[in-house]
Amino acid sequence: MDDERISRLFGLHGRVAIVTGGTRGIGLAIAEGFVDAGASVVVASRKADAVERAVARLRERGGNAIGVTAHMGDLDDVQRIVDETVAAFGRIDVVVNNAATALTLPIGSFTADAWAKVNDVNLRGPVFLVQAALPHLLVSPHASVINVISAGAYLPSTGTAMYAAAKLALLSYTRTTAAEFATRGIRVNAIAPGTVETDMVTNNTPEAQDRMAQASFMRRMASPEEMVGPALFLASDASSFVTGQCVIADGGLVPAR
Repeated sequence: MDDERISRLFGLHGRVAIVTGGTRGIGLAIAEGFVDAGASVVVASRKADAVERAVARLRERGGNAIGVTAHMGDLDDVQRIVDETVAAFGRIDVVVNNAATALTLPIGSFTADAWAKVNDVNLRGPVFLVQAALPHLLVSPHASVINVISAGAYLPSTGTAMYAAAKLALLSYTRTTAAEFATRGIRVNAIAPGTVETDMVTNNTPEAQDRMAQASFMRRMASPEEMVGPALFLASDASSFVTGQCVIADGGLVPAR
């Protein structure tokens, strides 16, 4: 086996990646995986202290990293993520839209404020981040966008209907953007995690967590690190002929289609 060839195939050396929601959970795991693969990483999140801790953690691994304190619901902040990335590294090769909010309201009890917050962070922010990064992605020889959606986008989600619907809409944008820019060198794909041991899941009751874990074929939660492989595949040349697709990494939660 040619280990060097495989390393090049999955490597991210010389590339610059933005990871939103990159200070904990899936986002932090992906950021760590990317610096391990040789990328320079920009982590973006709304809490300055969490950003500082994540950057320090990435640098301790030997990674080249900076942080941007930004809220994905604020379009000025979204533009600033791009501006600060380019100011620091001069390019953008990979965008990972991972930041999300999951407000729980039953259908019939939505509020306008909750609707706006969920859709601004989960849908509008990611779409406009890609739009802001587009001039830089178009000149990258390895441009890749990865939208982290949710297995819930494929399932009835009564308590988190707004979240699931926004994620399904982001999948639609994934496919349409992939079609629009495929011949211009930008690949756009998605990852749909199932139940992952993150704050979003562990904030539920133990009984609810157990129900979520038992719902998949594998009868367990994933660790955030189990999302690194799919993300690294989609960001690297290993997936050079893959676009407009969604990797469902859910332990068998979503029925086969």
